[in-house]
Amino acid sequence: MTERPVDARIPGFYKLDLEARHAELRARFGLTDADLDVLANGAGLRWDRADKMIENCIGVFGLPVGLGLNLRINGVDRVVPMVVEEPSVVAAVSNMARVVRDAGGFTGDADPPIMIGQVQLLDAPDPEAAVAALLANRALILARANAVHPNMAARGAGARDLEVRRFDAPWPMIVLHLLIDCADAMGANAINAMAEGVAPLVESLTGGRVCLRILSNLADRRCARATCRVPVSLLDTPDHDGREVAAGIETAWKFADVCPYRAATHNKGVMNGIDAVAIATGNDWRSVEAGAHAFAARDGRYRSLTEWRVEGDVLVGRIELPMAVGTVGGSTQVHPTIQVLRKLLGVDSAGELGVVMAAVGLAQNMAALRALATEGIQRGHMALHARSVALAAGAEGELVDRIADDLVQRGEIKLHTAQAILQSLREADA
Repeated sequence: MTERPVDARIPGFYKLDLEARHAELRARFGLTDADLDVLANGAGLRWDRADKMIENCIGVFGLPVGLGLNLRINGVDRVVPMVVEEPSVVAAVSNMARVVRDAGGFTGDADPPIMIGQVQLLDAPDPEAAVAALLANRALILARANAVHPNMAARGAGARDLEVRRFDAPWPMIVLHLLIDCADAMGANAINAMAEGVAPLVESLTGGRVCLRILSNLADRRCARATCRVPVSLLDTPDHDGREVAAGIETAWKFADVCPYRAATHNKGVMNGIDAVAIATGNDWRSVEAGAHAFAARDGRYRSLTEWRVEGDVLVGRIELPMAVGTVGGSTQVHPTIQVLRKLLGVDSAGELGVVMAAVGLAQNMAALRALATEGIQRGHMALHARSVALAAGAEGELVDRIADDLVQRGEIKLHTAQAILQSLREADA
């Protein structure tokens, strides 16, 4: 995918109707009428194709697709597609990305795409000798693994190294780790096949019995990182000084760093943005979630995925987490909507995508902590939630926003209130 200059600032985009938004996409990204039809009319995934993707398929399920705007990452503007049903997620990312953009944007990097394939070995008659045999035959084992996927090795990827872990009481076992370069794929199928491919050799070298042969979703060799540095003056609000806001964000992070009960909610907010991008790009968001939460507990205590510190007059935010995502393979090639959304995002590699997702997670976290440090989380979130309540009450068209505004003014965002407002508006119109 060739990279082209794009301006991630689209002022007033949220105020435009669908036709005007699509006109912007056509002009900026060269989307065709067919591309826009996929987005607007749900023409992307048909039942006959969905039926080949999963078992017992009875239909397709729609979710809103939004655009995270204003992101500048490593000097490149990114318009980021996000698939999510929760109100405020897309707005939060876009708003905080604009603040960070004014400070120069996000910077980030990603590790080489190394994943782990695990081979569990039981009943080795001499565990110490078994470990030594596996390490001594490293080249032979790697060659056997790469023979399973010769095309991957020919492209410069494939099994790179191995390590051996020995566990004693209470459950004695030996675990062989294949360290596999997956290039721009997530790599699950290739990893599993390689782990299975070396199993007979592992048994013959050790005299033990191989049981499980499968990848690990704790992809801690394949992390992505993002950082932002925001002058506290950019955090000023009508009611709060920027230095006060920055200090509140740091205090909120410290809470998540020491308390797992807070960290769970803190990290859930981080993943709101990351999962939305994973879904929009056809990646396994469940794998990303599992890896992120395991990584958050890597030192034996579950803690924050992010870090926020005030350094002089600057608020510094950082995030690091496993990012086992791909730009080739899987549903990235078979889902028409995902193919259109990838045109908008314009990334060329899995590492590049991982950095984008890390930056989105950091922006999402910054928005949540800023809200908690100032007016509280409910004010902005519930204003957007009011529209969902209006829709649930049966409102359509312009009535949705009218009822939502009324709910916010009343401070009572409840379904029965929305139904009463809708009834009174209909009676007035009649």
